[in-house]
Parts: sequence; C-alpha cells; structure tokens
Amino acid sequence: MSAAVVKHSKDRILLSVIGYTLLAILAFLCVVPFLLILSSSLTDENTIRMEGYKLFPTVFSTEAYKLLFEYPEAMIRAYGVTLMVTIIGTAVGLFLTAMSAYVLCRKDFKWRNQFTFYFFFTTLFSGGLVPWYLLITNYLQWKDTLTVLIVPSLMSVFYMIVMRTFMAGIPEAITESAKIDGAGDFRIFMQLIIPLSKPALATIGLFTALRYWNDWYMALLFISKEDLEPLQYYLYKMLGNMEGLRTAMLGSGAGVSIDIPGESLKMAMTVVACGPILFAYPFIQKYFVQGLTVGAVKG
Repeated sequence: MSAAVVKHSKDRILLSVIGYTLLAILAFLCVVPFLLILSSSLTDENTIRMEGYKLFPTVFSTEAYKLLFEYPEAMIRAYGVTLMVTIIGTAVGLFLTAMSAYVLCRKDFKWRNQFTFYFFFTTLFSGGLVPWYLLITNYLQWKDTLTVLIVPSLMSVFYMIVMRTFMAGIPEAITESAKIDGAGDFRIFMQLIIPLSKPALATIGLFTALRYWNDWYMALLFISKEDLEPLQYYLYKMLGNMEGLRTAMLGSGAGVSIDIPGESLKMAMTVVACGPILFAYPFIQKYFVQGLTVGAVKG
C-alpha cells in the first residue's frame, strides 16, 4: 500500500471521528432539553421551587399528570379533534400545494409567472384581523365548526414556491415520455410527479402538520363549544384556569394555602402535547435522508 493511500485512509478516519463527535455533541444538546422537561414533569412541585430543574427527579411525583388527566374524557376528545384536524388538513393541504406547484412549474403553462406573482403578492398585504374575523363569522359562517380549524391554514405560498422549485428540477423527459405513451396531465401528476417529490412532500408535510398540531389561536377566536376544542387550546385554557384559581385564592386574604402544581404542570403539558409528533418523526426521517441524496450520481 502506497504512502498516499495510507495518508488518505487516515484523513478519512480523522474526518469521520471529528464528524461523529460533533454530531454526538449536537444530538446530546438536542436531547437534554427534552429530558429536562420530562424529569421536571415527574418532580414534586415544591422540589422544583426549592432546587430548580434537574435532569433526574430527586422527589418523584405524578401529581401533574393526575391533575392533567383528572377529566380523561375531555383530554381524549381534545386529542381526537387535533388528530382529525391535523390529518385532514395536512393531507388536503399537501395535495393542493403539490398540484398548484406542478401547474406553476410547467413551461407550457403560459401564465405561470403571472400566477406566481399573484400568489406571492398575497403574502405582502393583509386585510387585517377585523375584516378577516367578520368574513369567517358573518359571511362564511364557519364559527364553531371544524372547517375554521382546517381551511384557513390549508395553503402556504412559501411552501408552494418551495415545492415548485423542487418540481422544476424533475427532468422534462419523464413527463414527455409519459405523454407519448398517452398519459394525461393528472395521471402524470399522480403516478410520476408525486412519487418523485416524496422528499419535498415529507418536509412540507411535517411543517404543515406541526402548524395544525400547535395551533390554538384559531380555536381562541372561533371556537366556543367544548367538544370542538383542539388539544393546544384545551391545555391553554386549563393552565389559565389553574393560574386564575391560584391568584384568586392567594388574593382573597383568607390565608388559604393551596398546593396546585404550576411548573410541573406546564412541563407535563409540554410532554403530552409534543409526544405524538416525536413518535411520528422517525417514520418521516427516511424521506429527509432521501432528500439529501436526490440528484446524486449513481455508478
């Protein structure tokens, strides 16, 4: 073995060691905050107040979770609403975004630049909160319906432009050969463009699902029925009720002492709210890896 080959092999080993070390440190820094949240949610409230947050609970307690699931029917109902809104909104939103992006990236569509500018122009100006609220409640009459939780967030111009840029990199020879074989535009879109766009769809789908999953503002504005409250708004309202109760009892002047978990309850809510997304991420991760290798030369 020549000296150049040995040196090249050592350089690769050194680069791998440095790379894996940096990735391990980065992974550790990403995991520590979640472990801190999980540990704090299982720690006694008085211990948190006296000793602060720790990676491992010194005084184990499940009071925060008992309080959080004191009414399991309401929690399950809120989970169901959020799951339904997230699944339907993500699926329909991805389909509309991909279909719009495909039309805008077609070179045989004469008005593609004009429509792209029209979509982009809508991101620069807004009618304001009051006209939008009146449109939803008075004209469309979506108040207290699941529609108001799904439809307003279906389309994102930014995601559509990203998808359009990705689809523009798909070789035209693929669509041209399909047209020669007699395939129509919709069949080309469904059977060729969609499978080739899985990495972009997975990325945009994850961000869209996170937007639906974490949304509480739409429920705050338009939902007054308890059976339509999503998870985030339910937790937000529960936390507000706890803080209000604590403030009222302390300010009553009656000297009443109440022991309601505060910090540990917030951490337990965080674990409950982000748990399903963390479990779903590994199933989507492979498409992110695939996205990194799209366009690589195979030999």
